[in-house]
Amino acid sequence: MFLSLRHSARAFVVPLRNDASLRHYNPPTRKLATTSSRLFSSSTTTEESQAASSPPTSSPVPYPFDHVESKWQAFWEENKTFKTPERNTSRPKKYVLDMFPYPSGAGLHVGHPEGYTASDVMARYWRMTGHDVLHPIGWDSFGLPAEQFAVQTGAQPADTTKANIANFKRQLKMLGFSYDWDRELATTDINYVKWTQWIFLQLFKKGLAEQSEVSVNWCPALGTVLANEEVINGKSERGDHPVMRLPLRQWVLKITNYADRLEAGLDGLDWPSGTLTAQQQWIGKSTGCEIVFDVEGNNSESVRVFTTRPDTLMGVTYVTLAPEHPLVSALTTPEQKEAVDKYVAETSSRSDLDRTSSKEKTGVFTGGYVTHPLSGEKVPAWVGDYVLGSYGTGAVMAVPAHDSRDFEFAKAFDLEIKWVVKPKEGELNEEEAFTEPGVSMNSGEFDGMTTDKCKEAVTKKLQEKNKGGAKITYKLRDWVFSRQRYWGEPIPIYFPVDFPQGVDAKTQNPASDGCEHTIRYDQPVPVDEADLPLELPLMEDFKPGDDPAGCLARAKDWRYFEKDGKWFARETNTMPQWAGSCWYYLRFLDPKNNNEAFSKQADKDWMPVDLYVGGAEHAVLHLLYARFWHQVLFDLGYTEHPEPFQKLVHQGMILGSDGEKMSKSRGNVVNPDDIVTDQGADALRLYEMFMGPLEAVKPWQTSQVAGVVRFQNKVYNVVKVAAENNETEMDVETTRLLHKTMKKVTEDIKSMSFNTAISAMMVLTNHLQTLKEKVPLEAAEKLSLMVSPFAPHLGEECWSILGNTESLAYHPWVEYDETLCVDDEITMGVQVNGKARGEITIPADADEETAMAAAKEVDRVMNQIEGKEIKKIIYVPGRILNIIVK
Repeated sequence: MFLSLRHSARAFVVPLRNDASLRHYNPPTRKLATTSSRLFSSSTTTEESQAASSPPTSSPVPYPFDHVESKWQAFWEENKTFKTPERNTSRPKKYVLDMFPYPSGAGLHVGHPEGYTASDVMARYWRMTGHDVLHPIGWDSFGLPAEQFAVQTGAQPADTTKANIANFKRQLKMLGFSYDWDRELATTDINYVKWTQWIFLQLFKKGLAEQSEVSVNWCPALGTVLANEEVINGKSERGDHPVMRLPLRQWVLKITNYADRLEAGLDGLDWPSGTLTAQQQWIGKSTGCEIVFDVEGNNSESVRVFTTRPDTLMGVTYVTLAPEHPLVSALTTPEQKEAVDKYVAETSSRSDLDRTSSKEKTGVFTGGYVTHPLSGEKVPAWVGDYVLGSYGTGAVMAVPAHDSRDFEFAKAFDLEIKWVVKPKEGELNEEEAFTEPGVSMNSGEFDGMTTDKCKEAVTKKLQEKNKGGAKITYKLRDWVFSRQRYWGEPIPIYFPVDFPQGVDAKTQNPASDGCEHTIRYDQPVPVDEADLPLELPLMEDFKPGDDPAGCLARAKDWRYFEKDGKWFARETNTMPQWAGSCWYYLRFLDPKNNNEAFSKQADKDWMPVDLYVGGAEHAVLHLLYARFWHQVLFDLGYTEHPEPFQKLVHQGMILGSDGEKMSKSRGNVVNPDDIVTDQGADALRLYEMFMGPLEAVKPWQTSQVAGVVRFQNKVYNVVKVAAENNETEMDVETTRLLHKTMKKVTEDIKSMSFNTAISAMMVLTNHLQTLKEKVPLEAAEKLSLMVSPFAPHLGEECWSILGNTESLAYHPWVEYDETLCVDDEITMGVQVNGKARGEITIPADADEETAMAAAKEVDRVMNQIEGKEIKKIIYVPGRILNIIVK
């Protein structure tokens, strides 16, 4: 079976898309030309944006989008048009990935498809440029929202999640995205859970997963630990429930072991600069000095601080410990014990974010002192909640003269301020902290040294006295990996159970009420890999409780089990939602593999991800966690690529028509089902790509979808005219415009400047309309191909109208002749002394003499230069002529 492709007046016969040679088919291209360059600038002009609404030359036939879209969606599904090909290493590859969607009960709103449409445009374009393309989709389906929705409705989260996925899938399919649905997966799929647990075991065996007593935000009402961002003024953001600060046994992943690698790996990634900066700041690498302050009266204890400004050491007037610092009790005198204990208790419910963002400085003097490591002076020790036990050493040396935060604290409590650095020039302003580099003063042997020299000298002195030295620290903290809820992956660890001395274990059942026993959390045992997956038990009551062990602790028959005559207890914490999204891009490589998470050949064939599209809200945590897991798998030899995502693009948020973020509470949510029903999926896709630059934040305006509806109607009609009249001749103006459009659209797709690509096609379509019955076949064919990544149903239908019997999904992309993309004549501005005075139209290759001759024919120019001495002529061919007169 063969596919007949009409090209101008001739016909060419090529194999169907299933034949690999189709992807390299290059039909003969007539050398054609272009029109005015100002229609093809890098941004949408007023003329271009109005193109969709210019009046047609004849009454158009309405584009039957409802029939066409259902027809081609059925065709793609039946023929598996977008099934990922077997890799042919003679062809380039592209792995195009969307950030894992979370299938909520509300379904999609019109803001969600923006990123999916952008990635789909690129996937379709790359298939047509001869690339093997992997473009998968799946579902990030574990997590607290699904669990709470199930609690509220009385349904099982497995059932509600399945229904949500079905709705999301329906919506994505109706929008015509070219996903390989054979690779669909969900983090809740039991086979996916198996390999997520397997990766956890690799982390455990490598010493990167361990238990630790961690101070966390525990919310009894929600029955789970909350992130700092989820606690506001001591209460949960969701539900406004009280939150307390508790030390809990938690599983922690030692991401800090990879801090250097995570920072270094950012080099060479094609990511937005803001995201790179956010990751660097989150990792927070600091080069400085550790300083040891011995506790007065207790030679065995010392307070260690880290600072990037050791040059200010002689200006220390107090030290501040976090309320949770282990030495608070040792430093607190009996006289101050009551005040300190009360303060520590009051701060225990405040999250780290609350404490660091508060402008009010609070604290209590412990009554104790530490010894200055160089001067030997006694330095008072305070407790202040602006210092965090989870950051750095949990203590700071306070230099109020040269640190704004310390300055505010010292002013609040009337503490000494000692100035030890002055500006290199000018006077010292003692009304505020001086935090800039300068020259040391009041610092004894270090007086007169510049800040850099003094840093070196103080660090060296501390090393000689064995009281500190150079050190690198990181803001990054280890990843708390435990969640005390039901709807998550069970952690594949269990613990021995001990019974009281003298009790026969064979007669005991720890699942029975009243059975005295001890779970040996200090002896974690990994589940055998052959026994994976470890499934969640079916629980009728999975509501959160006030037990920090989590609701799974209530599933006693699941929690306790016998093995080899001994009793054991399973871990009752589950993994966070981040776990499944850390590695899904790897499972997409090989989703049906039952023997391994993914094969080395699949990794070799498709990794790294060439284009990753998703929201900027994931700039740090998801991307950092995924990079961490990936680097561990790289070290273990499971992937040969050190970084997972080569190019990252963040789509901008689409706001409601009121300019606010879309939400049910604001009543500004627009359902894509409504747009598709009324105007079609292609109209939605075109509008979202035409609204403005992909990365920009844009308000949704349903009324403006009509503009792209008119455009798709025009495309449909000019193609019908071309097919009906079989016009083969193409005039010079049309030839030039066609080639310039092909160049513009090609370059704009490559740079993901989709709005200007659509603008260029609008201009071409309007021009073809003016030809009435003389629309050339070649122009119609090229337009059909160019529009297809953006409006795939429309593109396919137009291709079919032109006599083709198969999908254009793998037809070669349009090619343009560069020589025909240069105008014979150009219009450029003329300036006199830098001010615009007129325009001239000259040959594109005109020299300065020709340009000046044309300029002298312009009255406004002559009025400015006549009778004056011309001192200089600045001529940039094709851009500007500036005449400098005396």
